[in-house]
Amino acid sequence: MTGIYPIHSGMQGLPTLAAEPNGLPLTYRLLPQYLRELGYVTRAVGKWHLGHYKRDYLPQFRGFESHLGIWAGFTSYYDYILQDSYGGVEYNGFDLHRDLSPAWEYTGRYATDLFTDEAVDIIQRHNKESPLFLYLAHLAVHSGNRGKYLEAPQSEIDKFQHIKDPNRRTYAAMVSKLDESVGRVVAALQTRYMLDNTIIVFMSDNGAPSKDTTSSTFNFYPNWGSNFPLRGAKETLWEGGVRSPTFIWSKQFQSNPRVYNGMIHITDWLPTLYRAAGGFVTRLPAYLDGRDQWNSISLGLPSARNETLVNINENDKNAALIAVYNPGSFYKQTWKIVYGSVRNTEFDGYYRDTRSPSNPAYNISGVLLSLSHRALRTIYPTASSFTILNLRSAATVNCPPVSNQTLQCYKRPCLFDLERDPCETTDVAQQNTFVAEALYNRLVAFRATLVPQSNKPPEPVLADPRRHNHTWSIWAL
Repeated sequence: MTGIYPIHSGMQGLPTLAAEPNGLPLTYRLLPQYLRELGYVTRAVGKWHLGHYKRDYLPQFRGFESHLGIWAGFTSYYDYILQDSYGGVEYNGFDLHRDLSPAWEYTGRYATDLFTDEAVDIIQRHNKESPLFLYLAHLAVHSGNRGKYLEAPQSEIDKFQHIKDPNRRTYAAMVSKLDESVGRVVAALQTRYMLDNTIIVFMSDNGAPSKDTTSSTFNFYPNWGSNFPLRGAKETLWEGGVRSPTFIWSKQFQSNPRVYNGMIHITDWLPTLYRAAGGFVTRLPAYLDGRDQWNSISLGLPSARNETLVNINENDKNAALIAVYNPGSFYKQTWKIVYGSVRNTEFDGYYRDTRSPSNPAYNISGVLLSLSHRALRTIYPTASSFTILNLRSAATVNCPPVSNQTLQCYKRPCLFDLERDPCETTDVAQQNTFVAEALYNRLVAFRATLVPQSNKPPEPVLADPRRHNHTWSIWAL
């Protein structure tokens, strides 16, 4: 939303709690504010989680003209109750709002369907005289409250009887409903004849909060997703926690679909989409960390960046950075330096899903018959089965066998060659001391620009939903 690294806004620590008097600093302008200057109508649907204790932090005051969704980090998928605990006391409150008002009338409707319905309705009602920026931030497949982490319609769960683990079965149903949502949105755009002038970006914010199926080890709020073969989980700096498959679609890409492996960071979307929307990137603030990647993506050119700061957490004393670096050589290697640990290395391993005895083959027919595929082929011939399978192969991460090396990145920086070892199996810092020192120095330079974490103690009295008709609400002026 801001185009800047979390360390430059103080948001590099824990996610903002529901009762925390905190939010993304108001000093930073967000993508919808820039797009409104270009004449865009801006709509937000789904999860916000950038602050709500004061109304100025809410979507309508940060560039969006409307919002239906949740204000905090997660909720239950049917009753929209968010449970949280502070000081040993549990607080329960309703968190679903249309603009500033609680949307009680939607209780009982499945969140993924509700947000999809809203997105489709926005598309159907949109006046095409103006361009539209639709930000659809699904709750799926984030886990919900303790006791019912995963929820999906039973009819959808029943489609996955071949999956042995019941939690994985529900997770698959949640993903399936998300797939359906994408198809319905694409179909709605096609019905309104808006698809041939639309850019679609689909991405996640982090890896799955994995569960170690060989022990009782749980990540906070597990959803039984799997990042395998990548190392680590959500919260960690490993590729399993931060590497996110993303796709971008527009009509101009459809004739030549491809996998792009250039380095792109989430901060790049602000200048990239602003440029694609007709804005002049030179008019954006100089403090942005994001890079305009439109030419890189659309023309298949090298990435506009040669390094990415993963994060620096000064409280937990950990950091990571990825850089393309190889002085004195034409061949540029992609390296990653990792220093420190998260929760005492508790999630530094590799977490497989529970394999079922009768996993079906990849369903290429399901892709060809999907709502998305049927909508897309109305404006241009779509990829064949052969092309789809080749793209799937090109996007697959292949890793060397996991080594027996014991990583001690909490004692000294570890270095990984991501080109040859994307799963971070082997620390090669001792064999590449010059590279390790250079990347460590870059971390030191970034550390000098860090804004201290803005997390604050919760305000359990004023924020208590019981004071606000049992809803999570604004509580400060």
